[in-house]
Amino acid sequence: MWIPLAVLSAALAVALAGWAGWRATKDLPVIWRQLQAGAVVEAVLAVQAVVAVVMAVTRGAPSDAATFWGYLVTTLIILPVAAAWSFAERTRWSSVVLLVAALTVAFLQLRLVQVWQG
Repeated sequence: MWIPLAVLSAALAVALAGWAGWRATKDLPVIWRQLQAGAVVEAVLAVQAVVAVVMAVTRGAPSDAATFWGYLVTTLIILPVAAAWSFAERTRWSSVVLLVAALTVAFLQLRLVQVWQG
């Protein structure tokens, strides 16, 4: 059940990364709408985390539980930190920060699925 959420959150994160990358190439800082888009990605990640906890309790934890939970917690932390940093940094580098954070979230989603499946 939570794997489609992982795919959705990875797709949203890649879209956000593309938007941030486009703005970085145009030498533009992050705008408020991008931070709102990051909040949407974060909301999907939060729902995914709740579903993963419920599935771990009802169906059993993944084989490498420490790695799985570490990746899950990291995905929940990265975008808010990047958003705060991007909001404070009003240069094109704010777009680069958001780009790197969004790509990291997408990559961690792939790793979460791999770890869950064993």
